[in-house]
Amino acid sequence: MSEPSDDLARASAWMALGTIVSRLTGFARMLLLVWAIGTSLDADLFDSANSLPNAMYILVAGGIFNVVLVPQLVRSMRQDEDGGDAYAQRIITLGLVVLMAATVLLLIAVPALLRLVFDGLLFTDQFTDQRESATLLMYLCLPQVFFYGAFVLVGQVLNARRRFGPMMWAPIVNNVVAAAALIAYVVAFGRGGSGSDGFTTREALLLGLGSTAGIVVQAAVLVPYLRLAGFRYRPRFDFRGVGLGHTLRLGTWTLGFIVVNQVAFVVVNRLGTGGNLEGAASGVQGSGSAVYSLGFLVSQVPHGVVTVSLATALMPTLAALAHAGRYDGMRAEIGRTLRIALVIIAPVAVAVACLGSEVGGAIAVGAASGDADIIGSTVAAFSLAMLAFCVHFVMLRGFYADEDTRTPFLLQVVIASVNVVAAVVLTQAVSPARVSTALALSYGIAYVVGTALSVTLLSRRIGRVLDAETVRFAVRLTVACVLSAAAMLGAVALAGPLGIDGDGAGAALLVVGLGGAAGAVVYLGATRLMRVQELQYLFDTVVRR
Repeated sequence: MSEPSDDLARASAWMALGTIVSRLTGFARMLLLVWAIGTSLDADLFDSANSLPNAMYILVAGGIFNVVLVPQLVRSMRQDEDGGDAYAQRIITLGLVVLMAATVLLLIAVPALLRLVFDGLLFTDQFTDQRESATLLMYLCLPQVFFYGAFVLVGQVLNARRRFGPMMWAPIVNNVVAAAALIAYVVAFGRGGSGSDGFTTREALLLGLGSTAGIVVQAAVLVPYLRLAGFRYRPRFDFRGVGLGHTLRLGTWTLGFIVVNQVAFVVVNRLGTGGNLEGAASGVQGSGSAVYSLGFLVSQVPHGVVTVSLATALMPTLAALAHAGRYDGMRAEIGRTLRIALVIIAPVAVAVACLGSEVGGAIAVGAASGDADIIGSTVAAFSLAMLAFCVHFVMLRGFYADEDTRTPFLLQVVIASVNVVAAVVLTQAVSPARVSTALALSYGIAYVVGTALSVTLLSRRIGRVLDAETVRFAVRLTVACVLSAAAMLGAVALAGPLGIDGDGAGAALLVVGLGGAAGAVVYLGATRLMRVQELQYLFDTVVRR
């Protein structure tokens, strides 16, 4: 019989592998979207309509499901005679009723949502066809709200019963279904041309229904695992005495955190679609929410694989130390986790900054073949956010472990405010083609400010977080990253003399490989010479697992 630690290690490894595969298939799906539709106005119409359901789900129910219901589910499993089955049945039933009502109301509100999400130019006579496409796509995509919620409800019931794998792997099925719909789109209609004229009804139906089908399947694949976990769902409408009031009050600040995030999402999306609308109106190249989403996805891959995994593993230890008042232990654990995360995230961020243009060239295929420069500059601009977001994310674990959700909410208010102000100022100062780059830079600036505040406030609470060991590590890491950057830029400069033409996705990918390899070799050599132990520790841990 395996030890509990072995079971946990296996579960963690399975979850991490699911996260990696999910991120990779999600990235492949985004590349297919760029290949099929491009990055112009049509891509923004679809991206906005397809992103809104997730934002609305999070706003309507996401915080309640994740912050309020999960603790209640775990508590009922421990305390109730039936192992929490009746309580889970009530929760699922109540959740599905709320989701259904919210979805119906959102569908009724589509005309208002359109004006909320899209720049005002879309509602002029010049963009009648595009507006009709956006309206149809939104009607087709908004039912995803119900299925996003169903997925999380079922997934959290499984998690409460220590069945972690299905929820981590199910998004892969969604990515596959959505990718198949995009391939079918190209087969049926060909790749997008200028990408600014809107979609025909048949095109919108295939894109919208294909994307929604992916979310439906993502939720459906979890259902059989409920039975395997020993849970039988029967609808129950006796909600009296469910006892959510206390936990809801505890989650109020976190719910506010979510609301602030969604407000920033709406503003940034409006500014993004405005870039492509302005470009289409004046006959020049624009950029917007689709390119921004692509750059954001690239920036989140290392964060999702490295930082989130480390922070998830850190939380139980931090919570125990906070409960015991062991702030010295909290500082040590937070510092160690931050150093291990940065030893991977920092060189990746530097590589994104140095090789962003070449990455753009490798990504800009098919309908987006003329947008390499726009994509590249946006990806490179996200490098600042990659670093700052990593540090801030780890700092927040300290507040949460100390049962403080108010401070993260206030920090997010500042971050969202800085993001919105910077986005408005920078997008007004650039051409339509640079709007997505300005938005990416604004996001990074906001998290630099947020990181400075989170480090300062957490240090006041538990003592100096960035201790002498972390500062020495940061100095060594900076030297290694600078040397790595020099190697990457040198490799890019040598690509021409070596006969590697920078034009075309294949050549750009080759340059990325050449520059990345040079940077990796120099970085590994520099960290070894300077005895950056965190990298060796991480390597040894992975090998043991």
